[in-house]
Amino acid sequence: MIRKAFVMSVHASSEEEYARRHSPIWPELEQVLKDHGAHNYSIFLHPGTRQLFGYVEIEDEARWNAIAQTPICQKWWTRMADVMPANPDHSPVAQELKEVFHLV
Repeated sequence: MIRKAFVMSVHASSEEEYARRHSPIWPELEQVLKDHGAHNYSIFLHPGTRQLFGYVEIEDEARWNAIAQTPICQKWWTRMADVMPANPDHSPVAQELKEVFHLV
């Protein structure tokens, strides 16, 4: 299993809306994530900075990356672009984190 972590952010005053849209996420998106080998996916919000910390365990980098090409993921990105910084393709602005410690 590959552990991935990344940071994103949410626009000021959009924290509640961001959380609402994830409660729950669309069932079709959940299924795509599972079908592409994503497990134990969590996103945490730091309320003071509006920074989002994402953690997911994946089976394969290629399968994880393929999620971005699915119509449901692209629709989700478009839906979320008004509450968080987004790239021109509507994907969230995200920075992968390098693991420096893991306790088993």
